[in-house]
Amino acid sequence: MKVQDLFEISPIIMAVKDEEGLSLALEKESSIIFILYGTLCSIPEIVERVKEAGKLAIVHVDFITGLSSKEVAVDFIKANTKADGIISTKTSLVKHAMELGLIGGQRTFLIDSIALENTRKQLASFQPDFMELMPGVAPKALRRIREDTTAVLVAGGLLADKEDIMEAFRAGADAVSTTKKELWDV
Repeated sequence: MKVQDLFEISPIIMAVKDEEGLSLALEKESSIIFILYGTLCSIPEIVERVKEAGKLAIVHVDFITGLSSKEVAVDFIKANTKADGIISTKTSLVKHAMELGLIGGQRTFLIDSIALENTRKQLASFQPDFMELMPGVAPKALRRIREDTTAVLVAGGLLADKEDIMEAFRAGADAVSTTKKELWDV
């Protein structure tokens, strides 16, 4: 199954930042979990729980305590967990993940016009499997990035309610990620 198909099936992505969030997410219908917490010692078990629940496990390697910002962090995830993919702000890690057969997600912060243009230039040379655009409440920026890529676009950050989610979809997002548990069933 293509990455785009996975996000079409589960457009609301549960992003978990602690054990409480993970426990709740494991009970929900959505099939994709972004793991935003853990340590070098705990991440294999966290991923195992996600996989046992029949869900896709995407590890945000930048947030795992004990992993470096080097490619070896992705090597560790591949060799020691059953994760389906990674997210990172570091393009080299995303590229390496994709080379290893993992799903590679690029997290990008659209904080100003320079960041927007740099993201557009980056997409001209490298297409990740998906791109998580932060904040997710920036519909004009989402539309501009959509013009430059066919990669899956995930809007994340600062989504407060269903209206924010629907606006992200109207702007071209394929999915949204949120740690806000009350939005997981929207």
